[in-house]
Amino acid sequence: MKLYANIAVSESGYLFNPMNGDSFSTNPVATDIIQQLKEGKNIEEIKKFLFAKYDVEKPTLERDIDEFMNELKDYYLLDNNG
Repeated sequence: MKLYANIAVSESGYLFNPMNGDSFSTNPVATDIIQQLKEGKNIEEIKKFLFAKYDVEKPTLERDIDEFMNELKDYYLLDNNG
């Protein structure tokens, strides 16, 4: 999975979809996930990165990642084929 190529992303985690004008602000963890997606990392690599960076229980982080990925899909920001 990856972000659609036309999605603009700032370093602070601000996302803009030029197709429909939607924009989103993200928290630091979501910003890290977005950056990892931009680098072409798969979900397992993203999880490893976040577990190393944040002091959080594995089930909590996995649930949060899954929820955020679903939000990206719901807002048509994530390419499931990529």
